Amino acid sequence: MALYLVSTPIGNLEDITLRALSVLKSVDLIACEDTRHTRRLLDHFSIRKPTVSYHEHNEQARTEELVQLLVEGKSVAIVSDAGTPGISDPAYRIVLAAIERGLTVVPIPGAVAAIAGLIASGLPTDSFLFAGFLPSKKLARRTRLEELKTERATLVLYEAPHRIRETLTDALEVLGDRQASLARELTKLHEQFLRGTLSELAAHFAEQQPRGEMTLVIAGNAKDNSTPVETGSISDQVERLMLDGLNRNDAIKQAAKSRGLSKREAYQLMLGEKESDENEIPERQV
Repeated sequence: MALYLVSTPIGNLEDITLRALSVLKSVDLIACEDTRHTRRLLDHFSIRKPTVSYHEHNEQARTEELVQLLVEGKSVAIVSDAGTPGISDPAYRIVLAAIERGLTVVPIPGAVAAIAGLIASGLPTDSFLFAGFLPSKKLARRTRLEELKTERATLVLYEAPHRIRETLTDALEVLGDRQASLARELTKLHEQFLRGTLSELAAHFAEQQPRGEMTLVIAGNAKDNSTPVETGSISDQVERLMLDGLNRNDAIKQAAKSRGLSKREAYQLMLGEKESDENEIPERQV
């Protein structure tokens, strides 16, 4: 008696594990995101087991039914249409319910599109943040990207083909032109990786109609967010640094670095402050 979380292939059927096949053949019931989709997988491996739907629209009601079967001594496998249950797919609710009842929960590892896309992205893998699907509405999507903006870890996202253009555009505007990788049709016949900056990826899809589920990997924030960004007048800051012994050139460099600016940007900002001061109307003398 146990609840098994069984990972299934994300495209290539050969990616299923021997352990996953053994579990699917042994359980009393298989709960599927889409029974028709899972039936094709089961038929391919000649597995004859009863199935029942378990998806986001019936998850709450079905959880109680499945937990009751577990309590009665039955074994149940949870599978999603592709990949690992619980990773942007239903499973959390039933796992929590099973744990609360003191039931056994057994993960059967396997394919995960997020990990496959990450390890082949060419971006750092020592620390990453999986953010799943971004919101479909523009304002909510940009708000979520703002929340992720300061993350130092590599960002891993899922996206649907009909929203990838908008997502790339918003990511470019909110996060800046970072290095990124977009994996399309992972493990399938037409698997493709596009690597470059966000602006390059956005330009690519401006010319082509995207197809297939996508995993988008974006470089984390490379700036040291633990150091407060200097604010206030940059001219005053440069003067203070010169009083501390730096020459003008080095003072501008240091001020620029403390604000996340290039030396050229810092110099332009100083010119703007000077021009603003010269145009300021003096207070009326009484």
